[in-house]
Amino acid sequence: MKREETLKKDGFKLVHPNAAGIDIASQMHYVAVPPDRDATPVRKFGSFTADLHEIAHWLKQCKIDTVAMESTGIYWVQLYLILEEYGFEVFLVNARHIKNVSGRKSDVLDCQWILQLHTYGLLSPSFQPESITRELRTYMRQRKNLTEGYSTQIQLMQKAFEQMNIKLHNVIADITGKSGQQIIQTILSGERNACIY
Repeated sequence: MKREETLKKDGFKLVHPNAAGIDIASQMHYVAVPPDRDATPVRKFGSFTADLHEIAHWLKQCKIDTVAMESTGIYWVQLYLILEEYGFEVFLVNARHIKNVSGRKSDVLDCQWILQLHTYGLLSPSFQPESITRELRTYMRQRKNLTEGYSTQIQLMQKAFEQMNIKLHNVIADITGKSGQQIIQTILSGERNACIY
């Protein structure tokens, strides 16, 4: 390859000889390995779980130990986790960092460009916490979403009461408390006499 010869002449050292590059998309992933590893060094794979395992098996067959891919949307997550399970060192790279490297040729596929940059150590991985921290972070985000959703539902309840001209917020501070819930349950069961409270 002319590009590789240019890089060698310019003094770039081969940092990751067993590297692969992956171009991530929602439906297809393009994977490139060094030309001497397979008769077809660039392959297209689907994005279903079986396809992701197929990528990992092919990379193992090609004796790859490190993989670089862009952090495109959320499409990278499952592939990242599967490759990690198979023991690959995965470089998740910010897409802007790849595009900011000059010298890109228009006839080179993205996965080949990622492979080339990774081979010469020109990519830096984004921080990814270990699996326990990731799991804990997922729980914390879900808890936050539920809390925010809970607040939204309370506001919708208060708005509904206001539209029905039921001034419950003038009587009690928290409609989700014990007294508030008893009043709401009594109203829902058909009671219309406000004097019972």
